[in-house]
Amino acid sequence: MLPPRWVRRLVLAPAVPLLALLLVTTLPLMLMVAAFASPLLPGRLRPLRLLLFVLVFLAAETAAVIALFGLWVASGFGRRLADDRWQAAHYAIMRHYLAALVHTARRTFNLQITLDDDAAGATGAPDDPQAPLVVLSRHAGPGDSFLLVHGLLQRGLRPRIVLRELLQWAPALDIGLNRLPSHFVATAAPRGSGTEAVRRLATDLAPGDALVLFPEGRNFTHARRLHSIARLEELGRHDEAEQAREMRHVLRPRAGGALAALTAAPTADVIFVAHTGLEDLSSVVDLWRGLPMDAAVEIEAWRVPAAEVPTSRDEGAAWLNAWWRRIDAWILARHGPDAIPDAAVIAVVEPDSLPPTE
Repeated sequence: MLPPRWVRRLVLAPAVPLLALLLVTTLPLMLMVAAFASPLLPGRLRPLRLLLFVLVFLAAETAAVIALFGLWVASGFGRRLADDRWQAAHYAIMRHYLAALVHTARRTFNLQITLDDDAAGATGAPDDPQAPLVVLSRHAGPGDSFLLVHGLLQRGLRPRIVLRELLQWAPALDIGLNRLPSHFVATAAPRGSGTEAVRRLATDLAPGDALVLFPEGRNFTHARRLHSIARLEELGRHDEAEQAREMRHVLRPRAGGALAALTAAPTADVIFVAHTGLEDLSSVVDLWRGLPMDAAVEIEAWRVPAAEVPTSRDEGAAWLNAWWRRIDAWILARHGPDAIPDAAVIAVVEPDSLPPTE
């Protein structure tokens, strides 16, 4: 359960620098304990790696929280935070914050991240005047949203993101993103409120803005895939259940938010993002068992010009579903057809209606 905002501001935010200070002052002892425990636990230097990452995380959180507090004071105690100057300053803090975490994660956990050459250019240059962007990404594994937003920020873009409210436990994300165009989805949010929030975020997209959505709604796991298929069958939506069954490494996308964004931002180009390498580390237990990760993360993206985006709801839903089949086929090509054997693999390996490559 997420604490109220006043608790997060007056208790959680000040607690981060105190925890960082406590860890620094006890670092020699912590290093001795981690070094002693390392040979006793599976994984190469697992406790030392975790200690290093926690130290950098607390340092990055502390620096970001202090910088955000300084911006609040300098902007007239929050009165001018919506001005372009202060928004740009907040994006700069988020850029440095995520860069520190991603760089440390790559070095500490030996993440080998490969970005396809076409994907590297898919988001355009920082001064690209052509169109705003709606980024639709697969959702699987720890930190894929961090990697994606980090990549957009490093290219000078201004991401707007819809994410789960539990991420507000991290004070830097809580304070920073609540001052930027973003939306935290509450666990018990009224039906349709998320779609309306996406529509508001997309309404005034401008060149340099990138609205980030995860149409699956949740991190992919094989259990969730099977549960979603069973649920669709229970509701009598058999055609949709069959579509979900044919996709093996993704959940069937929920079209509501994506179509709302595309309707509200008709001049936006669409970026589809596929990735693999993190899907087997979807829980805290998986993370602990998997450390050190030593994972190879592959990312690929495709850009669709606004003129090629369907305008009707039915065509848009079918188009989105076809792109998710394409993403699933891309993932399947890396996992192999025997990853989860069943008869539906044929429909993914040789789909009838994959959208053409740009």
